Amino acid sequence: MGQEHAHTLLRQSVRFCVKSEKGCIEANRQPSRIRTVLPKLLDQYNLVGRKLGTRKVDDAWVDALAQTILRSDAEQAADAAAAALAEGFEPDAVGEAISLASNALVLHDPGRTQARPGKPVGSVHGDSIGVHASDSANAWRNIARVSNQRNAVASMVVAAYHTATGRYNSKINEAPYPSDEQLEQVTSKNPTRLLQEADAAIREKDQFRAAAVVHRYGQLGHAARPAFDLMLGYATSQDGALHAEKYYRTVSEDYRTTREAFRWRQMVALARVTASEAGNPSPGYEEACGLLNVST
Repeated sequence: MGQEHAHTLLRQSVRFCVKSEKGCIEANRQPSRIRTVLPKLLDQYNLVGRKLGTRKVDDAWVDALAQTILRSDAEQAADAAAAALAEGFEPDAVGEAISLASNALVLHDPGRTQARPGKPVGSVHGDSIGVHASDSANAWRNIARVSNQRNAVASMVVAAYHTATGRYNSKINEAPYPSDEQLEQVTSKNPTRLLQEADAAIREKDQFRAAAVVHRYGQLGHAARPAFDLMLGYATSQDGALHAEKYYRTVSEDYRTTREAFRWRQMVALARVTASEAGNPSPGYEEACGLLNVST
């Protein structure tokens, strides 16, 4: 948004936090456990003032930490992140694992069991556990990259806690989508044809077909940019319950900062969410296109 808008955005964020805090006090709600968990872990692992680690990690390490965060409760996940930082591993490697755990929430999500405005039963767009966790983890990683040592380690601990909170409070499938059966139904190998099939699945709101086609497209080694371009059209035109463009941006950034062995998972999740949000045009989209003199 630029430095000229930074103060306004900061005011909005602070106002939101103050209003939320006031609501908790008035309703006599207990504050989040992270308020006690974070300082406890910072002290337990002597993280404040410790020089940020530079230990490199391999694919297996990242995947193992991601699975730990996915399968743990919030406090266990926060502890795993704190322990990794104390062992001297790079904060961004920890952040990569958190992003992969958040991505897994999208792929393991069975979908909503109760309808909400703009979010029907079975949908995974908007503030679903996976999309919310992914957007938040992406934000915490960006904060950590530009923060001092104290805020960098605190951001990673909080990010792990938040990701696991969504998992702990919701039921997820044991296996991710797309299933082997769904993948077997995708027989084409031609990149153009596959993107056409993905577009058709998105328009039909078929989350699993869209995810399977994009999974196969990446498995065959086709270029990522055309797939991104396909889904960008939906990210800008569909409402997505306030998360369409946001989640597209998250996946775009996380794809670039995720190692090659795992990065295509981000695209598969984006395909699923894009199909989920399809059919709900963003308010003002048609008007904006008219003002810009472009066809929809």
